[in-house]
Formats: sequence, structure tokens, C-alpha cells
Amino acid sequence: MSDLKHRYDHVIIGGGIAADRAARAIREADPDATIAILSADPHGPVYRPALSKTLWHGDDPDPHSQDLHTAEETGAELFTGTLVTELLPASHSVVTARGHRTHFGKALLATGASPRRLPGLHDDRIAYLRTIGDYRHLRQLAVDGARVVVVGGGYIGSEVAAALTRTGAVVTLAHAGERLLEHLFPASISEHVQRVFTAQGITTVPGFRLAGIDTGPELVLRAEDGRSLPADAVVLGLGAALNTTLAEHVGIDLEQGAVVVDPQLRTSARDVYAAGDIALFDDPLLGLRHVEHVDHAEASGTVAGRNMARALRDDSLAPEEYSYTPLFFSDLFEDGYEAVGRLDTRLEMREFWNAEGSAAVVYYLEDGAVEGVLLWNTWDSVPRAREVITASQEGQLTAEALEEQITPGG
Repeated sequence: MSDLKHRYDHVIIGGGIAADRAARAIREADPDATIAILSADPHGPVYRPALSKTLWHGDDPDPHSQDLHTAEETGAELFTGTLVTELLPASHSVVTARGHRTHFGKALLATGASPRRLPGLHDDRIAYLRTIGDYRHLRQLAVDGARVVVVGGGYIGSEVAAALTRTGAVVTLAHAGERLLEHLFPASISEHVQRVFTAQGITTVPGFRLAGIDTGPELVLRAEDGRSLPADAVVLGLGAALNTTLAEHVGIDLEQGAVVVDPQLRTSARDVYAAGDIALFDDPLLGLRHVEHVDHAEASGTVAGRNMARALRDDSLAPEEYSYTPLFFSDLFEDGYEAVGRLDTRLEMREFWNAEGSAAVVYYLEDGAVEGVLLWNTWDSVPRAREVITASQEGQLTAEALEEQITPGG
């Protein structure tokens, strides 16, 4: 790794998928641009979804197989293990934890999110899953026969519990709700997921609100209601916190805990853009929202990079607007799904199943308009789902006509 230079055309803060896509977009738009990627992570950008999916289920558990080769393929200078402590838009510069300062023409905040942690709890037997380091740590803990308790019945907790069954570990999934993924899925699907997890040897413990963890010879998880669970290792899937400290300290506009961006992904600070998890953007179908999934990171990183390159080369070029509604997806044993929009079981839900009862399309409605679509074991239908949301919100599609829109299992 070379030394950090005095100035770069573009400085990207963060080392995830949004950073990778931004670097690629910049390089495509401007072959001569100088790019620095400053990442606090000691590893370069990887395809992060594989850390809870492919690496556990496939033939190759080596996380380097998911390396995006960002520096090699874009010519960007990648500085790993480099924490940016100050962003100074007025002087177009950033300062690292080691006191190095570099200047930029355009900067991108792509700092992502970090796992929520229990304060004051430090024990090597307690793991999270966000980075390559986390993945390797968890691999060391989840040995054959180890009692591993996963806390959290949401998106990441369910994926991690399913992944750990491939290691020979004895897996328990403790969560605060009545059913797994109950905030996302109707009872018909969440009850099915529960049965599948049980059949796969996972013990589920509902209604378990974690109060603390005792770190003696064995770990003991304590619930608010007095119950306890012994464990050799614990994985905490308690959600994520957006990494917005740099933006907050310099006074960049934040709302809903995220960085506000305009349609071109520019922040309130001149020449500073934001993409990925931290960006609060105007979804063309659903309004202001931030999204913590890979599809959004890829798409927003690409648009931000293009706009940064265009603005630096020729500010008379019209910038590109980020007018995209991202999808998200997961695989849980033999089941899988893709989804668009808001999946919230507090909304009205309409379910349509195939004859075999193996695939479904679920619409989530508010005031009669579709806000989200779940495609359960239903494939190649995301573009159509976006069209349904658009037509419904524009009043061109009634709730009574939803059954005819997407074929379950298609």
C-alpha cells in the first residue's frame, strides 16, 4: 500500500460495496481520475452477503473468494485499517486517526452501519457478523458440538442460525417475538419458517428479551423474565447502527438518523456525497427512506460515483438522479425470497399462494395502496412488483385486482 497523497480527485470514505461501485463508476467515467478509498476495516471490499450465505452453504468457506478486487480493477488507492476522524468540507480535506490529511475534489460518505452491541460486554466468545474478521471469529467459535445461541429473530439472526447448522454446532435461536420474522412475514410464512428451523435441529426460544450475559466458565444469557440459557458461544443479531458520526460532527443534515441526500446523492455539504446504508434518499415509490441492503449499496454507489466524476470533469453535464426502489433477498434452507418496498406486518396484508402451497406473493397495503411486495419462492418478478406498487399508488390498480398481477412461484 502506498502512502496517502496530498490530494485526490475523489476520496471515498468506507470500504464496502457502495465504495466499490462508486470507484468503478468513477473510473468508467474518468479514466484519469485519482481515487483514494479510506476504510477502517483491515480488509478490502468484499461481497458482504456471502458472509451469512454462500460461505456457509457452498464448497469454499474462504472469505477471500468474495474479494471484489476493487483496487486492482479500478486503479484506486485502497487504504485499509484507516479510520477517518475528521471530514472538513470547507477545506475539502479529511484527517485520519494517524493525523494524515488529504484533500479532495469530491468526497463520498459510504461508511455503512455497525452491529448494535451490548455496552460494557467484552468476551471473545461473543460474536457479531458484519465483516471478514467477524466471519472468521464465528467460524472459530462454531465448532462441532459447540452450544451456540443466536439472539435475534430478524433478518440477520435467522440467516446466521440457518448458516450455523452446517458447522455441527448445537444451535439455539432466542428472540423477543412470538414467531421468527413475524415483523416481516404473515403468520402463514413465519409459522412455516418456524417448522423448518425446528426440523433442521434449531431450538427456538420465543419471548426471550435479553437482559444481559454472564461471562463465567460458560456464558449464561439472562432474559428480562428471569429465564436463562447456557452457551459456549453467542452471536448477537440485534440490528445495526448507522455510521454517521463524521457527518454529524461537521453539521451535515441528518434525519431519521441517516444522512439526507438530494436526488443526485449530494449531502448538504458542498462536494460531499453519500451512498449505501447511511443515505436517506427519496424513493420514487415510497418516499424518504434509508435501506440497509446490498442492492441499494450497489445502485446508489454507482450513481454517486458517476455524478462525482461528471461534476469534477465538467459541471455543465446534467447529473444523474437516483430514482430507484431497491430490492432485498434471503435464502433460508430450501426456501428463498425477494422483496421490494415495506414489509411490515402492521400493514394490511393480502396473500396469494400457488396450488401446492409452496410459493406465495404477499402484498402489504396502507390506505388501499401497495407499499411492499414479498415474493416467497417466486422468482424473476421484482420488476413486475415495482410496476404493481407504482400502479397501485397512482390509483390505476385496485386491491381487488392484485391476485391477477404476479403468479406465485413464477
